[in-house]
Amino acid sequence: MLVSLNWLKQYVNVDKVSPEELAEKVTKSGIEVESIESIADQISNVVVGHVLSCEQHPDADKLNVCQVDVGDEQLQIICGAKNVAAGQKVAVAKPGARLPGGLKIKKAKLRGEVSNGMICSLEELGIDPKFVPKEFEDGIYVFQEDVEIGANAIELLNLDDAILEFELTPNRSDCLSMLGVAYEVAAILGEDIRLPEVTVDGTDQQVEDYIKVKVEDATLNPYYGAFLIKNVKVGPSPLWIRNRLIAGGIRPINNVVDITNYVLLEYGQPLHAFDYDLFGSKEVVVRTANEGETIKTLDDEVRTLEPDHLVITNGKEAVAIAGVMGGADSEVHDGTTTVLLEAAYFHPQSVRKASKDHGLRSEASTRFEKGVDPKRVKEAGLRACQLLEQYANGEVLEGVAEFNDLDVQEHVISFDTDKINNVLGTSISTPEIATILEKLRFPYKQNDHSFEVTAPTRRGDITIVEDMVEEVARIYGYDNLPFTLPAGSSSAGGLTVKQKLKRKIHNYLQGAGLNEAITYSLTTEEYASLLVDPSIQERNPVPVKLAMPMSEAHSHLRLSLLPEMLSSIQYNVARRQENVALYELGSIYINENEVVTKQPEEKLRLSGAVTGLWVNNQWQKEVKAVDFYVVKGLVEGLFQVLRINNVSYEPAQIKDMHPGRTAIITVGNQKVGFTGQIHPSLQGQHDVTDTYVFDLDLDAIVSLANLEESYELIPRYPSVTQDLAFVVDESIASQHMMNAIKKAGQPFLKDVQVFDIYQGEHMEPGKKSIAFTLRFQDPEGTLKDKQIEEAREKIVTAVKETFRAELRG
Repeated sequence: MLVSLNWLKQYVNVDKVSPEELAEKVTKSGIEVESIESIADQISNVVVGHVLSCEQHPDADKLNVCQVDVGDEQLQIICGAKNVAAGQKVAVAKPGARLPGGLKIKKAKLRGEVSNGMICSLEELGIDPKFVPKEFEDGIYVFQEDVEIGANAIELLNLDDAILEFELTPNRSDCLSMLGVAYEVAAILGEDIRLPEVTVDGTDQQVEDYIKVKVEDATLNPYYGAFLIKNVKVGPSPLWIRNRLIAGGIRPINNVVDITNYVLLEYGQPLHAFDYDLFGSKEVVVRTANEGETIKTLDDEVRTLEPDHLVITNGKEAVAIAGVMGGADSEVHDGTTTVLLEAAYFHPQSVRKASKDHGLRSEASTRFEKGVDPKRVKEAGLRACQLLEQYANGEVLEGVAEFNDLDVQEHVISFDTDKINNVLGTSISTPEIATILEKLRFPYKQNDHSFEVTAPTRRGDITIVEDMVEEVARIYGYDNLPFTLPAGSSSAGGLTVKQKLKRKIHNYLQGAGLNEAITYSLTTEEYASLLVDPSIQERNPVPVKLAMPMSEAHSHLRLSLLPEMLSSIQYNVARRQENVALYELGSIYINENEVVTKQPEEKLRLSGAVTGLWVNNQWQKEVKAVDFYVVKGLVEGLFQVLRINNVSYEPAQIKDMHPGRTAIITVGNQKVGFTGQIHPSLQGQHDVTDTYVFDLDLDAIVSLANLEESYELIPRYPSVTQDLAFVVDESIASQHMMNAIKKAGQPFLKDVQVFDIYQGEHMEPGKKSIAFTLRFQDPEGTLKDKQIEEAREKIVTAVKETFRAELRG
């Protein structure tokens, strides 16, 4: 809501505070003021001038030499506007004047002729082009009224105004009007309020002789009032109305339309003016639209209506979409002489539905959607009639043709002083509460410390005692409420073990180059049982089917995170993003019965999927595709971060996984997940290249992880490395040999790594060579050759005895 301070002064005295102070007070009372802007900044020395003569420039076809009377002197001004003419009263920036943007007006020569100032357009004076009336879009502004020569044009054009933009919450629709804002500001400042005096002279003719109203659905339209104004002269609005509209963000059009828009901003009540002679009937019928019915709206668009759209009709065809937009066939135009004026209350949801369906969002629909004051509907219509009498020479017919089933009952709220103070923690006295209610202009009855307040209909947000507590608190001043520290015992907040673990996992995987994915917990029936961990598959789970799924693609709760991640891989690869590395930390849902009799068991899983190139350093000509060992390395690194030891990887056959590149992961004797390559046939179905995945039981990992920080001193003594290669049966797993080497090499063996596996023409069939790098170190001193040799012999003996291995030379 844009609030003009100059307009606000019409109702409330705000001269005692600056715009900034007023904005702060309003914000502290509960309505945020988002900005304060001047209509035109840095403008001075602009006056009304009278163009005495206008002759073509002797040396320029598109320029005119004008003699302009500015009150205290006569100036020669060169002007290139097409619409400049003798006899006009215009806005003149005299030499020394400043215009928006820092432009300073100086005496100048144009094609040999002296120019002492500038005749201004509204845009040059700082008015946004979208608010400039059409007749002045491409030229200078010409005053329509008889204004004093030499008068301050800045004040006449409202360029000295400040605009406060209110950021209203949905419950404060009362402040979508200048009168609503006036009530609010008057309460905050403790000032009186001056409301418009609505009087209509009228004629002896009765409106019901010309128009009648019929409403078919009182729920959607509980009130409809039709006023009739004859002998109207359509023309420009008075300057003060145009100024008010521009300040409120509405472009002036003509006096009839501008008056309806003015009342919209003043009362918050949308109105609509029809050309009575084009209306085509003596009856207004409000009904819902027929299936396939069309209407040509004011924007010249033909719109197809739906049965739940409320329309205004002449008994035969729709002439307006109720509360949204009027029809083009009955709009007010320059030749209109009789105006049919609508003042109605439409159901908010009906207006919202039509506004959304047709993409028509307007000042009127916004107010209907949020709810208008039922007591102001008819009064707003009378206010417009009053202005049409005064500024459009209209003759208002007696009475109003109306349908009235509107509930204007006001809420009555009872409370006492103790209730207010107990909630707010204050010691506000009973007289202070009474004063606040008077500032708010809420009628009330008082009995000792008890109050019975009647909430006015303009404040539809006041319905319960808590609303009144809020009203008292904000007018009393939130800054005046006492504050206390929480009492009782308390402890500092912190992360749980599981939260710390999750953060470590996120940090590690993102640091390793994976991106987090968040996929749907709901999937297809096929995907629900795809790529499920064997330990879960052993329980014969039955995917939970939704009773009323929105689509087949989201019909079942998942048993694995991997299928939807595979779909994400497919989506990216299809868009030429071929190197993809994703992980997800989320829940799966296990149900073991065909009929769901209880909530499914929710288990936390950590899954990842990687495809494409893992290393691609083109400058060094280093390229490495993702393989089993890349993903296995990611999992091993995760276990190291979480300080989980005794991890082993056993070859496994898992449905939908590659039969030779898949392993079950165990910690001790506990299975915690699996890793490997997606089966080539499943990869083909998804149009992806080799894709490797891992899937871990995060609930199990939480119980196994060691999050206690530990440190080791940096060794002072050097380490020694040796390489050993053993020939073993090709069925022997290197992991098992590493475990044996680590056990036999204590206490000096610190690390062991496989650096080569060989099978070929120089190796006996069925055999393979596995080469290890061993690192020995003693933190207490330098290792001696004898100590290293003894450790080496123990390792060789253990490997030979356990795996029937031969040491290669």
